[in-house]
Amino acid sequence: MYFGMMLPFLVGIAIIFVLAILISFKNEKGDEGMFKQLYIYLVLFATLMMTIGGGIGIFNGMADYVSPNPYTQTFTEYKMMKESEYPIGEEGKKPPLNGEELKKDYEEYVKLETERTKQQAVNMVIKSFGFIIIPFPIFLYFNRLRKQQKGAF
Repeated sequence: MYFGMMLPFLVGIAIIFVLAILISFKNEKGDEGMFKQLYIYLVLFATLMMTIGGGIGIFNGMADYVSPNPYTQTFTEYKMMKESEYPIGEEGKKPPLNGEELKKDYEEYVKLETERTKQQAVNMVIKSFGFIIIPFPIFLYFNRLRKQQKGAF
C-alpha cells in the first residue's frame, strides 16, 4: 500500500547504510567476515523496516475501523441514479420509489458502505500482523547472531 511511495526512500537509505558499513568495518578476518556482517546488518534493517511497516498498517487499520470514512454518494446523486435505473413510462420496469422509500434505501446503502469499510479495516489489521509476526523472529535471531559475532571479534 504505502510501500510503493516509500520504495525510493528506502533504497536510498539502504545504499547509504551499506556504504557506511563498508567504510566503517575494519575486520581482522578479511572480506569474508565483513560480508557476513554486512549480510546480517542488511537482514536486520530489512526485517526491522517490515516490522515498523506492519505496526503502521495496524495503526491505520484500527483508525479506519474506529472512524470509517466510506465513499458514499450524496442523496441527490443516489436519487438521480435510481431514477435513471427506472425511467418512467417504460413497460416491464419497476416504478420509481417514492421519497420515503428512497430515503430508507439510501440510509441502508450508507450503512452497508460503512460496514464494508470497517470490514476492510479489519482485513488490513490482520494482514499487517503478518508483517510483524513473520519478520520479527527473524530480526531477533539475526540480532542474537550479531551479538555472538561481536563477542567473537
